[in-house]
Amino acid sequence: MKLSSQEEYGLRCLLHIGRQPQGGSLTIPEISRSEGISEPYVAKLLRVLRQEGFINSVRGQSGGYALARPAGEIIIGEVLAALGGRFYESDFCERHTGTEDLCTHSVDCSIRSLWMALQGSVDRVLNKITLADLLGTAQQISGLTQLAVLEAPRR
Repeated sequence: MKLSSQEEYGLRCLLHIGRQPQGGSLTIPEISRSEGISEPYVAKLLRVLRQEGFINSVRGQSGGYALARPAGEIIIGEVLAALGGRFYESDFCERHTGTEDLCTHSVDCSIRSLWMALQGSVDRVLNKITLADLLGTAQQISGLTQLAVLEAPRR
């Protein structure tokens, strides 16, 4: 499982915006310089984040991008899903049928069960972490993710 550059850079841009004082905003060139990402790519990422309701754009001389809601209300699982989708989607098997119309394992598939379990575990962690959490220290995040894993149901 790999994270795409869109997910990584999009989350970095959102974090950078989230570090601004209440009411502060950042421009595309400012974010581009700070994060070492090209302006066109930052613009693309911010467009996705704006369309999904995580940030607002403000026009004018003192305009830029700001969080659309408090950082504590922005769930990282939702952000990553907006930027790149989930690891396992319900239509996964329909998209991976090989040369057949239907997957030859569509009735009893242990692989599908693995992907669903993995997605459930990832969701449990990512849906407990907010942007406000990520704005904390690496040690705080490590504690949150360990707690989320420990809270996962055991078989």
